[in-house]
Parts: sequence; structure tokens; C-alpha cells
Amino acid sequence: MEVLIYMLIGIVIGFKWFPLKLKKWNERIQVISISILIFLMGVTLGSRPNFLTDFLHLGLESLLLAIIPIIFSVLFVYFITKYFFK
Repeated sequence: MEVLIYMLIGIVIGFKWFPLKLKKWNERIQVISISILIFLMGVTLGSRPNFLTDFLHLGLESLLLAIIPIIFSVLFVYFITKYFFK
């Protein structure tokens, strides 16, 4: 719930007070922040002593549970952009 509140606050600030000339910097900060977050998640997973063993035991079901939503998300975005953003 906290995440949604922070996002709503960001939307209000972006809509009401955020100048367009800073949009490019905002995008760069977002990319850098997400890159750091993904890197730190990798460090956390890699530092687990039994990570490879756990990873190998996840199996095909876990792989499908990850891949199927990714495929449908990509297809959804493709069709939305194709039909609504011509």
C-alpha cells in the first residue's frame, strides 16, 4: 500500500509542479536507479551460499511461471501500442 501512496504522490507532483525541461534528467535518474536496484538484487542472490543448488531445483514450473507472464506482457504492450499509438 505504501508503494501506491508514493506513486500517487509522484504522479501529483509530476502532473502539477514538475517542469518539462527536467524530464530528460528524470528519465536518466530512473534508469540509473533501476540499474543499481537490479545489480544489488544480483549481489544479494549471488552471495547466498546455496544459490546455484536452489536455482537448479526450481525446475520447469518456476521457469514457466516467470516466462508466461513476460510473454503476455510483451504481447499486451505490442497490441496496445499498435492499435492506440498509430
